Amino acid sequence: MNGEQTRSNGMSTTNWEPSSWRSRPIKQPVHYEDQAAVDKSLAKLQHLPPIVTPTEIWKLRRSLEDVALGKAFLLQGGDCAELFDYCNDEAIDSKIKLLLQMSLVLIWGGNKPVVRLARMAGQYAKPRSSPMETVNGKQIPSFRGDILNGYDIEHRDLDPERLVQAYFHSAATLNYVRAQLSSGIADLHKPLDWGLGHVQDPEMQKKYTTIVESISESLRFMRTIGADTAGQLQTVDLYTSHEGLLLAYEESLTRKLKHPSNRNVPPTMKAAKAPKVSPLTGGALTNNSIQEPETTGYYNTSAHFLWVGDRTRQPDHAHIEYFRGIENPIGIKVGPTTSVEDLTQLLDIVNPRKEVGKVTLITRYGEGKVNELLPKHIEAVRKTGHVVVWQCDPMHGNTRSTTTGVKTRSFASIFSELSSALRIHKETGSFLGGVHLELTGDAVTECTGGSQGLQDEDLGERYETFCDPRLNEKQALELAFLVAGSQRGSSAV
Repeated sequence: MNGEQTRSNGMSTTNWEPSSWRSRPIKQPVHYEDQAAVDKSLAKLQHLPPIVTPTEIWKLRRSLEDVALGKAFLLQGGDCAELFDYCNDEAIDSKIKLLLQMSLVLIWGGNKPVVRLARMAGQYAKPRSSPMETVNGKQIPSFRGDILNGYDIEHRDLDPERLVQAYFHSAATLNYVRAQLSSGIADLHKPLDWGLGHVQDPEMQKKYTTIVESISESLRFMRTIGADTAGQLQTVDLYTSHEGLLLAYEESLTRKLKHPSNRNVPPTMKAAKAPKVSPLTGGALTNNSIQEPETTGYYNTSAHFLWVGDRTRQPDHAHIEYFRGIENPIGIKVGPTTSVEDLTQLLDIVNPRKEVGKVTLITRYGEGKVNELLPKHIEAVRKTGHVVVWQCDPMHGNTRSTTTGVKTRSFASIFSELSSALRIHKETGSFLGGVHLELTGDAVTECTGGSQGLQDEDLGERYETFCDPRLNEKQALELAFLVAGSQRGSSAV
């Protein structure tokens, strides 16, 4: 970290290292039986090349500055718990296309650029309420994500080799994403090629086709007048993200690297001009205490964006200690248990220089609590002077179980919290900068409601999640249309 900054609790933020978190208490700890095998895997990770680059990370940070200032909108979505088996072309293509379709709808609705952030290429670790669970009357380790153990009962023991497997599955996934984008999968000249997959609803198809035809007509006009020559409409940026839960893995992929040219040094950190010299004594006439800014920083090279979860965001614990030191943009989950005091302290710890858009606050209250809690948090953050990205996660606060014990979420509750967030930000003079969704491009039946009218008894048709329920392709696209409609009706969003 550059400069001598001080936390609100009086602790200096200098002398940070990727391993600093190890001296702090930690939630969601991992206890392996074979530490030698763990050390071997971590040593391997430390010598593997970065998955993402500082240039990409800073490009995202600049985009998130625009989101924080209301000039762009952030769409973040993907699987709750990504599996190694999802590293195949069909699964990856379906998520890319769904995010592209949703972003096209949101661009139409908000008339502003959309920043696309996938929960993909690394979302392999999941926090659990208990390290053990009961299956068929027997206590076994909980499934904690493919990076730690397998979902099948016989694979529940923690396996250090999975740390290395997570790296290679992440790298392969992102490599394929980059190849598809460079090959024109996101070319706006042919958005119908994205298809609607499993969405067969005539009304949904009509809405999407209308937007596509409007964009196609505009592109034809630009081409006619010679304005469509830059090639910028043939691809998009798609960034990766995951919860930074397993700190040993994140530490191993954190590197001290040279800052890229697209990192604009804040005015207070710019290098001092060469001091003027006295023609009589040869001594400097300026204050030599001004130091040159550092040219390197610590980058987490496992993903472009990482967030800290609701279970691990304690200000004096290991996860926040780790997150405060990396150059990547970061997210913090904010829920019903987040006090105003903790929220403001967290912002000062992880972003002492108050850099615009460095932090995304991901709110997840539940439809019954958003009206009470969100206005208080907006006002508290405003008083601190921090300019953050406000992002609504309407999924996690609205999880329920059916009478038969199946975990699900109601589309109506999801949209209710999202609608409330849109309204509250408008009423308080703020604006909602983005949405954070758990979704899949498959025609699963994990969330009830939506235009399909899925009921509790329908969940068994295709309930395929290994953790939390996801919106299917049709529900996700439908939600994008509802948000877009709200945006078109309000210039404050």
